[in-house]
Amino acid sequence: MKTRTRSPPTRSTGAFAPPEPHTIEAAADVARANIAVISVPGQHAFVEAMAALHDGLHVMVFSDNVPVDQEVALKAFAAPRDLLVMGPDCGTSIIGGVGLGFANVVRPGPVSITGASGTGIQQLCCLFDDADIGIRHALGTGSRDLSSAVGGSSTLQALHALDADPATAVIVVVSKPPAPEVADRVRAAVASCSTPTVVAFLGEGSVTLQSAAEETASFLGAPALTPASWPARPRPAARPGALVGLFSGGTLRDEARSIATSTLGEIDLASEASGHRFIDLGDDEYTRGRPHPMIDQRLKSEHLAEAATDPATAAILLDVVLGHGAHPDPAGELSAIISAATGRGVPIVVSLCGSRADPQNRDVQAQRLRDAGASVWLSNAAAAHEAATLVGGAFR
Repeated sequence: MKTRTRSPPTRSTGAFAPPEPHTIEAAADVARANIAVISVPGQHAFVEAMAALHDGLHVMVFSDNVPVDQEVALKAFAAPRDLLVMGPDCGTSIIGGVGLGFANVVRPGPVSITGASGTGIQQLCCLFDDADIGIRHALGTGSRDLSSAVGGSSTLQALHALDADPATAVIVVVSKPPAPEVADRVRAAVASCSTPTVVAFLGEGSVTLQSAAEETASFLGAPALTPASWPARPRPAARPGALVGLFSGGTLRDEARSIATSTLGEIDLASEASGHRFIDLGDDEYTRGRPHPMIDQRLKSEHLAEAATDPATAAILLDVVLGHGAHPDPAGELSAIISAATGRGVPIVVSLCGSRADPQNRDVQAQRLRDAGASVWLSNAAAAHEAATLVGGAFR
């Protein structure tokens, strides 16, 4: 068995035990794939990943804070050798039923996903699982793969591999807004695929992760999606002020910001001129020297408590991501802060990214968050719509 992990999965200094394969068959499937998982501080990842590529292994680089020129070099070395580099900053992959990194427990099935988005892949997996649609593979390619600098190298390789897989009935390609010339390259590759392929480039028109899941379901002839929700009762009234978004992943943040913009006007991530704030706490600037916020919620808790006591805050939208590698009881840790906020009249909307079989127990987590006063939605798009409607009137 050539699959190996060079060190326990960590982001910066945080650590957790990697998930065990769900079945013996799944473990064998990964073994045949010959994958090395690289999870060391970013400054050391290049050396470890290149060593694995020299050994003839595909590589998943879980590490973040890796310079982009090193990513380009790894992928340039790997591609002509038919080796796939997933990452750097590849938070999620599922290969033959085995979750690597942050992965939700989902049923096996005919849908395969690839994308430059960890939380985007997780959200799709959870929407599909909620609709009883199973996952074959989910290949993360790293958050910068569709940038101009990297050029979509790994996404194009993954797309080709998934198209050649006879057990994949539909492919989904997901990404934060890509570089235009790279998006064109991916679309050209999609046009040559024999497998039906859904492209979900967030920020393009009305594309959302939910709409991509719905389009995929239609290819399979599955019923219309009705993602689970646990709305607060009674529903909070709209308040004047700012919408504050606190996220563990850039894709969920960007999707929510785009949706909120349609109701509240332009929300510029580079400034707070609009009053609204959307923060990706999983970005490199926040994870350098500390665990990822999916593992350690202290930074998110601090931001949540601060926003909840700010008189300018009208409502707060936050994600809670479940699955292997994530915090074992996020609702238990956040409930007291949420209860205090809603008790002061500040509405809290939660985008809960999780599957029913996740170790944290999705439905129990949802109920605990709702009992604290939050409105909880499995669909990030639906959560963003709900949060935006709770903001009304002029800023204080």
